[in-house]
Amino acid sequence: MSGIKDFIKMDKPDGYYEKLVSELEALNSRFHMFSYVNKGIRSGVPFSVKDNICVMDVESTASSDILDGYMPPFDATAVERMRDGGFGFIGKTKMDEFGFGTFGINCKDHPLNPANERHVTGGSSAGAAAAAAVMKYHVSVAESTGGSISCPASFCGVVGFTPTYGLVSRYGLIDYANSLDKIGIIARNTPDIRYVFDRIKGSDGYDTTCVDSKISGDARGKLAVVDELMKGVEQDVLDAFDRLLSKLQNMGYEVVHRSIPLLEKSVPAYYIISMAEASTNLAKYTGFKYGHKVADFSKGYDEFFTEARKSFGLEAKRRIVLGTFVRSASVKSRYYEKALRLRHMLIDALGAVLKEGFIISPTMPIKAPTVKEAEEMDPVTEYSMDSITAPPNLAGLPHISFPYDYINGLPLGAQLVTGHFNDYALLDFTERWEESFNYKFKYNVGSL
Repeated sequence: MSGIKDFIKMDKPDGYYEKLVSELEALNSRFHMFSYVNKGIRSGVPFSVKDNICVMDVESTASSDILDGYMPPFDATAVERMRDGGFGFIGKTKMDEFGFGTFGINCKDHPLNPANERHVTGGSSAGAAAAAAVMKYHVSVAESTGGSISCPASFCGVVGFTPTYGLVSRYGLIDYANSLDKIGIIARNTPDIRYVFDRIKGSDGYDTTCVDSKISGDARGKLAVVDELMKGVEQDVLDAFDRLLSKLQNMGYEVVHRSIPLLEKSVPAYYIISMAEASTNLAKYTGFKYGHKVADFSKGYDEFFTEARKSFGLEAKRRIVLGTFVRSASVKSRYYEKALRLRHMLIDALGAVLKEGFIISPTMPIKAPTVKEAEEMDPVTEYSMDSITAPPNLAGLPHISFPYDYINGLPLGAQLVTGHFNDYALLDFTERWEESFNYKFKYNVGSL
């Protein structure tokens, strides 16, 4: 499978990057993947950056009006390391506002799925996955809080890798929930992800949660299918997943079934913790320092504050209200503190299963819905769509989503989870899978 290493070795024709940008802009006008395309790129392997990751002197808004006009005076650590590693910045990709969403539709001119533009890309790294699906030689630097890499990777038919929490510096990330956010990678194949991961991982002194722990690749011969993760999965997705398991058994893997009853509480726990942290992080957007500013300084503080925060979208406002509520003194012990305790219990429960092998499941319980279906979905139903991706994110476990089948042209992704700091085992697994399965892409912008 042709990728980054091949691209580096290839001679580029004169005007290659100019043509790449031209083709990308034309396709972007159709699929709305990028909020900004860098017309000045002239060298390096193209890489895009999710809009909640800072790029020096490039507007970085996390797809929110309240950060309109914010131009970071620095690069995020991951971006700096990409540039130092021979990559060329191609643009900023669109996302759900501040990462708040499952389908990638909580932003202006939201991205559309390159496999079928009637359908959503998945979120919140919506543009990142779509960009990977249309560009031949390219990687997306993205971010996951509760499934924001795995979900769009699954819906768009690309590979989405979320490393162990703390392996990639979050310096320069516009936070959603600090204890959950992880910078990761979306690409067309696993070797490209490995190449990038090896260059952006490791501590940098700016992020105290980032570590230099040894990363292993312990082979796991067993694949655990956890009963609770399979509840609510659409029948056609289940049928396709059963076919995947049969193929993996033929490859020598042993499939076992396990039960972790605690998983049924993971989505409520995830949303309680993430909303509590989100409401705290969003408190700094007051109209004084960042992005949107209220010009009338004669207003009282409360009036000024309220005026500035009108710029938040509906989902952001919902999460501010709910997050503020669950950490309020009167109910903190009933919701927030209980969710924290459950999180630690979940880490232990998942860890017990992961000692004997990987955990494998469909990435999402449904195929990519149409835009109309997603827009009509109520918030509680939408939150329930994270039932499979939330647990590994809540536990800080490394996981990867890879394409394994197609239904009526729409890709299906499978999610593989392993223990903390065993990240290379995931990459070894999917590289082996790619030896016998061909991923399908309708577009190959930048091909040589």
